[in-house]
Amino acid sequence: QVQLVESGGGLVQAGGSLRLSCAGSGRTFGSPAMGWFRQAPGKEREFVAAISWAGGSTIYTDSVKGRFTISRDNARNMLYLQMDSLKPEDTAVYYCAARYNNNWSRRESDYNFWGQGTQVTVSS
Repeated sequence: QVQLVESGGGLVQAGGSLRLSCAGSGRTFGSPAMGWFRQAPGKEREFVAAISWAGGSTIYTDSVKGRFTISRDNARNMLYLQMDSLKPEDTAVYYCAARYNNNWSRRESDYNFWGQGTQVTVSS
């Protein structure tokens, strides 16, 4: 099995920054693409960003483009999400996910492993 553990969430004022981390451990499986999703209170979980295995290809949902940056360090089995210019609407539980494919995807159903999530709260 693969375990994913997120960290780095917290409370921040609007306009501030946070850096989320996701540590992977357990059985390795090829070259997984990885992604970040989030779920705000009362809403469905939604796609935020994803990155290919080699890190050369990334994709973002429109609402975070230019503010969030996804990156990874495969040697350390780490995934990151740098979040700048945070807005109250970014408040959510953020999840990292990994899939049995080296290309990114926006679809939740394409991901095979999930972390437990980390809370991000942005105050106005």
